[in-house]
Amino acid sequence: MLLIPAIDLKGGQCVRLRQGRMNDATVFSADPASVAKRWADEGAERIHVVDLDGAFKGSPVNLKVVEEIVAAVDVPVQIGGGIRDEETVQRYLNGGVQYVIIGTKAVNTPHFLHDLCLEFPRHIIVSLDAKDGRVALNGWAKVTGHDVIETAVHCERDGVEAIIYTDISRDGMMQGFNAESTSALARALKTPVLASGGVSSLDDIRRLKEIENDGVVGAVIGRALYEGSLDFKEAVRLAKG
Repeated sequence: MLLIPAIDLKGGQCVRLRQGRMNDATVFSADPASVAKRWADEGAERIHVVDLDGAFKGSPVNLKVVEEIVAAVDVPVQIGGGIRDEETVQRYLNGGVQYVIIGTKAVNTPHFLHDLCLEFPRHIIVSLDAKDGRVALNGWAKVTGHDVIETAVHCERDGVEAIIYTDISRDGMMQGFNAESTSALARALKTPVLASGGVSSLDDIRRLKEIENDGVVGAVIGRALYEGSLDFKEAVRLAKG
């Protein structure tokens, strides 16, 4: 069970948004690389980074900070936010990032994802955000008619390494993640699924363990780590038990 601390970047700082709203950000640190090192020291086997500015601009903004994070830790780093072309993927991989996360464009432009998986095998992860079983795009501004499981099956066919699934009604709200829908998605796929959005207590870690055999291999954890409602070392111990 992989517990992956999230570092969201805005203006070069480590922040958390509430339900994806850029104007509702809490700054946790002005030194994201030291934050990454702390999580790695506490047992993280991977670090999840999101370039929030990049996501809204459509191209990388915090590239230098991402490279500092990669240099600060000895574990794989995965990055998402504003990755809309092959050149950006190449740039991140050249900078030492292990996995590149594609969001909106994986749904909007399916052939783009197919091409990336051919060009960069084992390095492409898709992030699917959903509300009531439907895919949400563009920083959650738009809920589409796309069924999340059907979309995930298409991504699997293209050869993605993993799928990160976020129930956007739970994200950043500290209410626990949606175990039922995460489990249902994982059961429909052979591709590993990472839970995201709302993992905020040791009970959530126990729930994750219960659906591990369905294909849920871990979780991305954000606000709970920064607000202290979840002790990361304790969570890692429980996840490994």
